[in-house]
Amino acid sequence: MRVAIAGAGKVGRSIALELLENGHEVLLIDKDPAAIKVESVPKAEWLLADACEISSLEEAGLHRCNVVIAASGDDKVNLVVSLLAKTEYGVPRVVARVNHPKNEWLFNEAWGVDVAVSTPRLLSALVEEAVTVGDLVRLLRFSHGDANLVELTLPADAELVGSRVGDVPWPPDTALVTIIREGRVVVPTKDDPLEAGDELLFVTSPDRERELENLLSPYHSAG
Repeated sequence: MRVAIAGAGKVGRSIALELLENGHEVLLIDKDPAAIKVESVPKAEWLLADACEISSLEEAGLHRCNVVIAASGDDKVNLVVSLLAKTEYGVPRVVARVNHPKNEWLFNEAWGVDVAVSTPRLLSALVEEAVTVGDLVRLLRFSHGDANLVELTLPADAELVGSRVGDVPWPPDTALVTIIREGRVVVPTKDDPLEAGDELLFVTSPDRERELENLLSPYHSAG
């Protein structure tokens, strides 16, 4: 898979290293000469250019990319890159970094964004996840289909502890995609039992989040 990353700062370089380790082709783009640190990610391709300009994106060969990641520290830049990637080059998957939570509402399909990643939200979610059990934590917002990736740690006294995944009346527009149990990733089947302390990751529509939280709370009656 070929991935272009606009923004070669610490975030962009970290993403590039991870993708390269997983066998992907990576192109890092930045207009700041000080950001072009080839020695830091030697296996990546590098391009000194303004990712907000069509001529730069032509040079980058964006039409050959499967994914574009707008990872700069400027939300305006990330929105422009996302829009150009989607509308001018038809990139199948556009992921954009949100630097300021107040701008999060802009990062949607209208701007070409498939997945918006809010760094402050992720950091606060990790803090919340470390100190709360039984509370729903929103991790990511997907613009297509108006869905969120949410996490909830199942309390020991929840009614649904011991229930099989397939027997739980999950809310509509909700899918249990992963169970993290004792550091292991479990792909759930209908026969898997829910255990106390399970970290449950769901993709759900925003208007079903409260219903999901209530279902998994200690006060819900499974009968």
